[in-house]
Amino acid sequence: METIKNITQVSFIKICFIVFLSSILLAISSKIKIPFYPVPMTMQTFVVLILGISLGWKIGLSAVFIYLLEGIFGLPVFSGTPEKGLGITYFTGPTMGYLIGFMVTVFIAGKFKYSNSFFFNFLKLIFATSFIYILGIFWLGSLIGWEKPIFDLGVKPFLLAELFKILIATLILPKILKIRDFT
Repeated sequence: METIKNITQVSFIKICFIVFLSSILLAISSKIKIPFYPVPMTMQTFVVLILGISLGWKIGLSAVFIYLLEGIFGLPVFSGTPEKGLGITYFTGPTMGYLIGFMVTVFIAGKFKYSNSFFFNFLKLIFATSFIYILGIFWLGSLIGWEKPIFDLGVKPFLLAELFKILIATLILPKILKIRDFT
């Protein structure tokens, strides 16, 4: 009985460590700006997909949740912080829908069963990622008004970069799944 308790404690500590490191990785990815057309891209959505694929939905969702809590409590983990504000003020700004979309995306990416089909895996990752933008434009529209060109402001500039990141994630997906088997 003592051995089972020790294994459970070790597993819990291991998972907590993975969640914490993953939240740090997500924070770092928000600060990386890669020159891209028409706007520079960050690697956040890529990391969200990778966390879902490699860690599964439970641990991936925990990591994104901790990342969001870190930002809400004022740590400069979000893209554009501290320059554009910190904490709950930044979180409830124009990007809140996208940030909440990270939770849905990591959940869906972690739940999917992936196959050897590049095409179907690519479509699954597009589907998962789309929730970042769906929730993002709904929040953005409610915040700035629906009379503005919401799609042109909140989705269109990011589409090419997003497809590029999804393509890379799909290409490395078989290697990522090996991490999932390890955790």
